[in-house]
Amino acid sequence: MSAAHQYYVYIVTNPAKTSVYTGVTNDLRRRVQEHFENRGKPGTFAGRYFCYNLIYFEPYEHIEGAIAREKEVKGWTRAKKDKLIASSNPQWLTLNYAEL
Repeated sequence: MSAAHQYYVYIVTNPAKTSVYTGVTNDLRRRVQEHFENRGKPGTFAGRYFCYNLIYFEPYEHIEGAIAREKEVKGWTRAKKDKLIASSNPQWLTLNYAEL
């Protein structure tokens, strides 16, 4: 996959790990930083619930696939999202500073 055509479906959580937010982006580092900068701002779900810790992501080459997957995951129950996260990150470690 070329860097010019890299998209991500991602999940961020708050420090207490009680809320999760699913999104899609073409620049995962930038987007996670934006979530951090928007923490506590009531205008968005992620901001309102302090969701800025990256705990899950999937890469995609085409935006259409990434958007379809984001919609699919957003429609899931919290329990199903928790299982998805645990499948690759069982301890819900923060991946913000991992090699992306």
